[in-house]
Amino acid sequence: MADRTESSIDIAATPGEVLDVIADFDSYPEWATEVKKVSVLTEEGDGWADQVQFTLDAGAIKDTYVLDYEWDVHEDGTGVVSWSLVEATVLKAMNGSYTLAAQGAEGTTVTYRLAVDVKIPMLGMLKRKAEKVIIDTALKELKKRVEG
Repeated sequence: MADRTESSIDIAATPGEVLDVIADFDSYPEWATEVKKVSVLTEEGDGWADQVQFTLDAGAIKDTYVLDYEWDVHEDGTGVVSWSLVEATVLKAMNGSYTLAAQGAEGTTVTYRLAVDVKIPMLGMLKRKAEKVIIDTALKELKKRVEG
């Protein structure tokens, strides 16, 4: 699954402030419109969630799935948060990452990379379009949440 979609957005907040919103899974249903329910399943005592279950309703794709997270971040919040699919009903793969890079004293560029595959047959072009919609929506909602 080499194909993936990528997009970036600038947020008027420090990387640490952006990372705090990304790591606050319990609040996702408040700002990520397609996420209906979130449960942190495991956390190894380091303060970072390791496995998280999501219930998603993204129109064409409705699923409950579990993601495994890796937190390769520095004290200032820069770095990479990545995830991979553990289990799902409709999804066959969902691998992605947020890369947080400082922009000046009070700004962050967030780059979101995503590769999704589903168990039902779907043209690659439609998958890329769905990924693009997911990424663009997620980045805009993240920006609004952090800056709001």
